[in-house]
Amino acid sequence: MSEISTGSTTEAAESAKKFNIDTVENAAKTPDVELPWAELGLKQNEFDDVVKVLGRRPTGAELAMYSVMWSEHCSYKSSKNHLRQFGSKVTEEMKKDMLVGIGENAGVTNLGDGWAVTFKIESHNSPSFVEPYQGAATGIGGIVRDIISMGARPVAVMDPLRFGAIDHPDTARVMHGAVAGIGGYGNSLGLPNIGGEMVFDAVYQGNPLVNALAVGVMRHEDIRLANASGKGNKVVLFGARTGGDGIGGASVLASESFDDTKPSKRPAVQVGDPFAEKVLIECCLELFKGSLVEGIQDLGAAGISCATSELASNGDGGMQVELTSVLLRDPTLTPGEILMSESQERMMAVVTPENIAAFEAVMEKWAVEYSWLGEVTDTGRLIITWEGEVIVDVDPRTVAHDGPVYDRPYARPQWQDALQADTFTGSVQDGGRPASAEDIKAAVLELIASPNMCSKDWITNQYDRYVGGNTALAFPDDAGVVRVDEETGLGVALATDANGRYTFLDPFHGAQLALAEAYRNVATSGAVPMAVSDCLNFGSPEDPDVMWQLAESIRGLSDACMELGIPVTGGNVSLYNQTGTTPIHPSPVVAVLGKLDDVARRTPSGWKEDGQAIYLLGTTADELDGSEWANLRGHLGGLPPKVVLSAERALGEILINASRDGMVDAAHDLSEGGLAAALVESSLRYNTGARIALDEVAARDGVDAFTLLFSESQARAIVAVPRSEEIRFTDMCTARNFPAARIGVVDAASGSLDLQGQFSVPLDELREAHEATLPKYFG
Repeated sequence: MSEISTGSTTEAAESAKKFNIDTVENAAKTPDVELPWAELGLKQNEFDDVVKVLGRRPTGAELAMYSVMWSEHCSYKSSKNHLRQFGSKVTEEMKKDMLVGIGENAGVTNLGDGWAVTFKIESHNSPSFVEPYQGAATGIGGIVRDIISMGARPVAVMDPLRFGAIDHPDTARVMHGAVAGIGGYGNSLGLPNIGGEMVFDAVYQGNPLVNALAVGVMRHEDIRLANASGKGNKVVLFGARTGGDGIGGASVLASESFDDTKPSKRPAVQVGDPFAEKVLIECCLELFKGSLVEGIQDLGAAGISCATSELASNGDGGMQVELTSVLLRDPTLTPGEILMSESQERMMAVVTPENIAAFEAVMEKWAVEYSWLGEVTDTGRLIITWEGEVIVDVDPRTVAHDGPVYDRPYARPQWQDALQADTFTGSVQDGGRPASAEDIKAAVLELIASPNMCSKDWITNQYDRYVGGNTALAFPDDAGVVRVDEETGLGVALATDANGRYTFLDPFHGAQLALAEAYRNVATSGAVPMAVSDCLNFGSPEDPDVMWQLAESIRGLSDACMELGIPVTGGNVSLYNQTGTTPIHPSPVVAVLGKLDDVARRTPSGWKEDGQAIYLLGTTADELDGSEWANLRGHLGGLPPKVVLSAERALGEILINASRDGMVDAAHDLSEGGLAAALVESSLRYNTGARIALDEVAARDGVDAFTLLFSESQARAIVAVPRSEEIRFTDMCTARNFPAARIGVVDAASGSLDLQGQFSVPLDELREAHEATLPKYFG
């Protein structure tokens, strides 16, 4: 590691001589100088607004700051008006455990006993297409730094992924790189990867979605916020040196769709160093323990531009910074490039003068480089100098918070009605609705071997799921569970879900279905759902069709959160996910966090105790539109499954109470792939077979065997109940007026999944079909 520095400016000062520095004084004298605002992503009206705000043309450095901070990625200018619903549709019930809400680096939720948890999900989509390994790796690094900056110790990560068609030659490039990047960075940090998703669909071919979630824990008194307050307090930058990687990276790259005529939209992707980040985590935690920082901000998208403007804007005064004090990896960087660089593993903090020596001692202990850049002022201005000459003089709120806000036009697409009218009409004759036992068996084997329903072990085996010793559940279970307190067993459960096909068919209900599934997955583990974070992945907001999808999804999600009683505490919006004029399916990825009083009582998704009764909770209708089966038959149309949030809440309460009171030993939600997928997955989880009888429940619900197995009706789960608990369990369901049907029994000796009256399949045959797909395509 480089020698520790306290901010020697010789290198930067030497490089200053290479530039014709554009000062504020010079900008005032030369109003007609042409500036590259369009190349930096600003529109004409936005550049005009910058001039109006400043009362003059911006300097080159100011232009760099406004361009990245007013980008779609950083400012949420197209979605902000709609996102306000997450703050306004909040009940007192939803507020009671929310310690920090939307607006900070991540939300914080009270767990009780003095413990708090923080979590957030973000996107790193465009960088992961351009350079999959580093794009995905730095996505993990960035979200982990958000968690650190709240004062928490990161304890786990998750990664919802969506790639193009499994047989497309470019999918392997993106898949191999992204998975290796996630594993390489997360494993090196010593953070277990406890879950996520993997979806293949041609609609994501040119715009894969690489979303990353991190969760951290802290004591209440350790919560830290991003603000710079207290005149005379010092501003320090610490961690890695600033280089040329990722200049304008996520902030510009992620703010416009790919277009081969605009190479400026493909700047260098950030390069990550997980070992430097691991040291940074421990260093920050020691700073927090000693109460040595007044405010802290990680450097992610927009780099120093973001950190200085947000810290100053959130504080009660201003800030003055000398840019030549920044330690550089590349001495040729211009002031604008230094401000825009998205070099990784960097943090900015505010330190009182009396804590300087103690702060420096911590830096030296961990061999972390740092430089004192300036101090907090009472001017209300963010002043940045270069060798004493003023190159930035702005009101920080105009950079960080008061950027442009657009009411983009939106309207229900003209094609939406025809799409919804095109319902799935597969028949026995065309193979769309198998009827014979032999054909249904073949359909089950086809389903579980399909790209979206096959085993994801090829991916998850590259991740360390158990490092740290606190993982209680991880993929392939419905939710990841991590222990927070070793003494009491207190823990958290997390699940992420989305269904782009559902949301394409009906954005309002599609977003609600994503929330319902994540909520259900957390409840199946036995955890009480408490909070939501979302990553809203959509196409161009300048397309009224896409903007309607986004507006409807936010409306649906905010309504559903209020009905389920769980608040959105933070998240991310990723727009311009499209190639040319073709957007991705609207893909709101929803993460739900839940609380377990004791992780020893968590419920896995598979059964293993011979003789236990298997129950199906909920009812099944003919709901194959948007389903995995329809997808395998090349069909996308109709309406997604109905959302009944009251039923989801009732099911959740049954699953949570049954887990807590020892009434169930396994629970698995029904979602993509329906009952067929759930039965196979629960049997393969611990290689334990089952005997299943479907005739009675099919007659009750008025559906045939195929529909019962493949429909994706919501608010359903299967559970394994010990014989001694059956009466207590069924009494609970009856008391809550929730449908529960005994459909079978765990049969450990059989070694097969036996659907009586239909077919029997050896578990070895199911496993072979389930596990062969990803190795076939990816080696």
